[in-house]
Amino acid sequence: MNKFHYTSYNQEVIFGAGSLAHLSEVVDRFQWGRLMLLTGGSARRNGRVAQIEAALGPRLVATYDRVQPHVPDFQVAEAAALAIKNDIDALIGMGGGSPIGMAKAVSSALEEKHLGGQSHAASPRGSPLVPILAIPTTYAGSEMTTVFGVTHHNGGTAHKITATDARVTPRSVLYDPLLTLDLPPEMTATTGINALAHCIEALYSITRNPLSTAAALSGVRHIANSLTRCYAAGDDLQARTEMMTGSYLAGTALAHVAMGLHHGLCHVLGGSAGVPHGIANSIVLPHAMRYNLDATAPELARAAEAMGISQESRSPDSAAQAAVQRVSELIRQMHLPMRLRDAGVNEADLPLLAQLAVGSRAVQSNPKPISDAAQMEAILRAAW
Repeated sequence: MNKFHYTSYNQEVIFGAGSLAHLSEVVDRFQWGRLMLLTGGSARRNGRVAQIEAALGPRLVATYDRVQPHVPDFQVAEAAALAIKNDIDALIGMGGGSPIGMAKAVSSALEEKHLGGQSHAASPRGSPLVPILAIPTTYAGSEMTTVFGVTHHNGGTAHKITATDARVTPRSVLYDPLLTLDLPPEMTATTGINALAHCIEALYSITRNPLSTAAALSGVRHIANSLTRCYAAGDDLQARTEMMTGSYLAGTALAHVAMGLHHGLCHVLGGSAGVPHGIANSIVLPHAMRYNLDATAPELARAAEAMGISQESRSPDSAAQAAVQRVSELIRQMHLPMRLRDAGVNEADLPLLAQLAVGSRAVQSNPKPISDAAQMEAILRAAW
């Protein structure tokens, strides 16, 4: 890591139990007067939407509370039309990766409509026409990144396309661990593994830098120390706070590096095979680590150490293999699917999924090159 390029973004983070109480203060400080909330149906049922309504009063002029997984294109169009109708000046994305991704997609769509075509900010400090305030309630990490994906439906097929735009990075993020106390065990587990995957990919990214590495290693430590505790006892606020700290660090690490095989493949499995993103992460992560092992052993050895695996008398290769094994054990311990067939993926679809994945920009940035669809199909078949 003798040379690196690091970019920071125009963003604030407010972290801690009870941080949601700062929502009105943040909105006032940015002088946002007409806000729209994007979230999932569970937020209405569990009272979170009511909390936002109470905090913002008449400043919340619209709510779209039926966001589906993987940010479908038709919902982006619906939500953007609602935003235009209500002349909003800021978006709130509350929930996991899909609602926050939807906020990014809507912000981008409004920008494109205003400018009369696609336009991505050249400056990481560029101001969007409609900024985003993110309130994460899972460990998905989208709130820290410049990346979003939209699943496009055409002729009966679905394909998730990712985009990068610094302007859609949420301007403000409220991390409140109290909002995760009722996160179900499976969602805790899958989004927690997602956060761990962010750390792993950041550690061996071809564009890693000293800050991303430090954040990723610290994230691994926090996640390894807290995820199974959160899974076993969801009301453990101390564990939830540490896990959310790990999630924040994971998102921060991934936000400043290029992604690789793992995320490229997970996006294809989600957009084209309908596999929930967290489940895809749980199935793919050990296989991605194993594929990259011979090219990334020193970095994976550091991950092993951060997970508490003793380095004494171990070579980097041995420590890296131990890291893969520990991740597999963690996934198994939380009773998550470990095979694509268990997530509803048809074996007959593997060649097409391989073709889609090998063209992914993330896959093309993998530290161990993948040159053709046959290599990708072999990875998929090992995971199937």
